[in-house]
Amino acid sequence: MRAPRTRRRRTLPALLALAALATTAAVTAVVPLTTPPAHAADPVVVREATFEDGTTQGFRARGGETVAVSTATAHGGTHSLLVSGRTASWQGPAVDLLDEMTKGTRYTLSVRVRLAAGQSPGQARLSVQRDADGSSAYDQVVGDTAVTADAWTQLTGTYVLAHDVDGLSAYVETASGTADLHIDDFVLSYRPTPPVQTDIPALREVLADDFPIGAAVGNRQLVGDQATLLTRHFDTVTPGNALKWDATQPTEGSFRWTDADTQVGFAVDHGLAVRGHTLVWHQQTPAWVFTDTDGTPLTADPADKALLLDRLETHVRTVVSRYGDRIGVWDVANEVIDENQADGLRRSRWYEISGLDYLRTAFRVAREVAPTAKLYLNDYNTNVPAKRDKLRNLVGQLRAEGVPVDGVGHQMHVNVQWPSVAETEAMLQAFVPLGVEQQITEMDVSIYTNEAESFPTPPADRLRTQAYRYRDLFDLYRRYADELTSVTLWGLADDDTWLDTFPVARKDAPLLFDTELQAKPAYWGIVDPTRIDATPSPSPTVTPSVTPSQTGSPYPTGNTPSSTPTSGLDTCRVTYTVTNQWPGGFQATVRITNTGVQAHPGWSLRWFFRDGQRVAQLWNGSVRQDGDMVTVTPASWNANLPAGGTVEVGFLGSWSSANNPPIGFTLDRLPCVVG
Repeated sequence: MRAPRTRRRRTLPALLALAALATTAAVTAVVPLTTPPAHAADPVVVREATFEDGTTQGFRARGGETVAVSTATAHGGTHSLLVSGRTASWQGPAVDLLDEMTKGTRYTLSVRVRLAAGQSPGQARLSVQRDADGSSAYDQVVGDTAVTADAWTQLTGTYVLAHDVDGLSAYVETASGTADLHIDDFVLSYRPTPPVQTDIPALREVLADDFPIGAAVGNRQLVGDQATLLTRHFDTVTPGNALKWDATQPTEGSFRWTDADTQVGFAVDHGLAVRGHTLVWHQQTPAWVFTDTDGTPLTADPADKALLLDRLETHVRTVVSRYGDRIGVWDVANEVIDENQADGLRRSRWYEISGLDYLRTAFRVAREVAPTAKLYLNDYNTNVPAKRDKLRNLVGQLRAEGVPVDGVGHQMHVNVQWPSVAETEAMLQAFVPLGVEQQITEMDVSIYTNEAESFPTPPADRLRTQAYRYRDLFDLYRRYADELTSVTLWGLADDDTWLDTFPVARKDAPLLFDTELQAKPAYWGIVDPTRIDATPSPSPTVTPSVTPSQTGSPYPTGNTPSSTPTSGLDTCRVTYTVTNQWPGGFQATVRITNTGVQAHPGWSLRWFFRDGQRVAQLWNGSVRQDGDMVTVTPASWNANLPAGGTVEVGFLGSWSSANNPPIGFTLDRLPCVVG
């Protein structure tokens, strides 16, 4: 793999970060919401690559593979980038972005991928490599996505640079195999987001008489507007991954603290309590933990068991002692229950080698090192009676033995239909007789009810149902405030949620704030349920002019309403018609007429939605949507738009608060007259 280059380090100006936090701290009064949440500005393209100039446009190989421009296939125009001669799945096209990306800004990365002719179907993903101080780290932007040689697949995801780096690149790789592949139409863009709302109640203040409210975080939640949102609304944080074994001790005896120190330090500096997650888990534990020094898998042999428990004690003692009283609650063990086993115990490698002694050891050592910390068993689906009862039995057994289990964590990864409030209440009631603390530790409410569903944008009815689900569950939590010592959401906002890739790759919206960090109906479900159906619609936006920027970007840069095409003989006219509309959905046609004297082979039509509409399905062409920008390219049979010619495309779309006609139509980046 290519060694990182020595380049300047990308950092966020400290004064800006301090100013943002100071602004948050200055808000001393909460006033009713009097204005609707602001819409983000139009997208700004930072970099794009279409390969139409016959060059690789900065893309390079990650290893020894070949990266070259090809005319064998293309998504738009006549050129794409072909990657061949791959000998490993991680090899693929990469582009350096250090000079284009700024720490704390949320970017959208999009690229079209297609396997070369004759290749078998596979899976591709889009990732970012960070280089700093001679080492590399890898962040997945789009998870494994099915790709074929028969059609182009779009990979689109968002990314926030949350670390100081010397090198930064985006790349495409495959989940397995070494198939030749094409990429096309790479776009790096960002959309300036509206400010964090300061005229709505802070969650932590609304819930102050009930319990602390928390959020799971990574480094990206500690910079810019995300940090402002976090410190305004939440009392506690849970490092989502930074304290797990693979993050803190990837190799034996070699501890790594950078991310954990950053996240715990941020919390302490801003008066936020910290939940430590997690010391023992059957996942994200390095393979070396369960192998002998010669690589032989450990067994239940007494010597192997002693080695494993010694490693466990060393790890727990080292991690917990590093943070001392800065972490007041620890998920000592995570997901140890398997309700399908007669005894209810998960047959993890921990259990296979040591039985219950791994739990006894972990809790004992944690109590020795942090005598005042609360120590928890944490698990999912604890609302399911079989699992709930097995966990209750285990907690009762361990406490009877004197094992210091102080509390039970209920993850509460749920959806808009499941579980019922009654099932959730039975979950809480089951542990009251044990006299242990209880916490909701990883709550999110998926808008999906099964793995087959996938929405291009969250439907309004699902967001409303989600809001009532949050209302009902938080009403229950408040009734059990004497038993619940905190409630934590598994994420800060919908721009960064694990549910975008699990159980399948699709955009979910499970949290209280949307991808622009604005309050959703779910937020009002907790704060003021009377506002669920009364949340104001966004204000109409001013129609911008469509003047290409100096870099050739097709995005609007002006702020003066205009529909006059540029001078010259190459012009176009667009007619946009909504042919059918129903609550949450609509059907429309777009007719493009070339009123100029030059043909447009391989044409590209673009427009901007004003009200957050999304295209779900399009015919007579191919469609790409990046935020509010829609790009339509032709099918093979209508690829040439001659002078005086007309092409019509149709689509199904979704809408929520309003469905005003789009603006800023361009044909091959030339403004069109609408009408």
